[in-house]
Amino acid sequence: MSASIRVQRQWQDRIAAEYTSAAHTQNLVLWLMQLGAPPDLIDAGLAVVADELAHSRLSHEVYLDAGGHAPPAIEAESLALVRDQADLHYDVLRVVVREFCLGETVAVPLFVHLRERCDQPSARAALDRIVRDEVRHRELGWDLLDWLQQASPIAAAVAGWVAAALPGMLVALDRNYGRRNPAVASGDDGIDDDDRRWGLAPAREYAEILLQTAAKEFRPRFTARGIVFAEDSTLP
Repeated sequence: MSASIRVQRQWQDRIAAEYTSAAHTQNLVLWLMQLGAPPDLIDAGLAVVADELAHSRLSHEVYLDAGGHAPPAIEAESLALVRDQADLHYDVLRVVVREFCLGETVAVPLFVHLRERCDQPSARAALDRIVRDEVRHRELGWDLLDWLQQASPIAAAVAGWVAAALPGMLVALDRNYGRRNPAVASGDDGIDDDDRRWGLAPAREYAEILLQTAAKEFRPRFTARGIVFAEDSTLP
């Protein structure tokens, strides 16, 4: 089955994205160890690192099958998490909310959707593995948030900090996957039925899934933890 340049580029980008996720999670695990986090959370984080590396390898196989040959573009500077808080607990909180409670939570329905019409063998195998793993990655994020909120030195401040940070994080997520994404505004990113067979979907469908996830996952999960998900924090 021949593949379009769109297919090649997206799977090439996924190689880099999954590798970067592995590096970020490895960095986060180090921070958690420095804070004396529970061993079960450390073990779960290391399992995520192994998963993300496997996803990157599988994405590379799909890329080769699609006719790609150039190496993925991975910038060394993008692989390390950057500290910007005096207290490491707040850096961990920022990464947990942005990359796991938000990023990994929306990743679950996104990859499920991409798999629905995918029948190219290597792409389907990659998406099967990714969908299975993303559920655990999502839950690790919420477990880490619970630990920070219930058993860390900053526990009393977590809800207020997250509520204040959510609007900016949601806007950034909307720029990547939602209606603020230029590909959604243009209305046509060229994805066709053949591309779908390789695990692609139009940007407008990403935007729809993000809106659904905000309503069905983000709001109830944050609200259950006493974190205000105000009206002006919702995705437009």
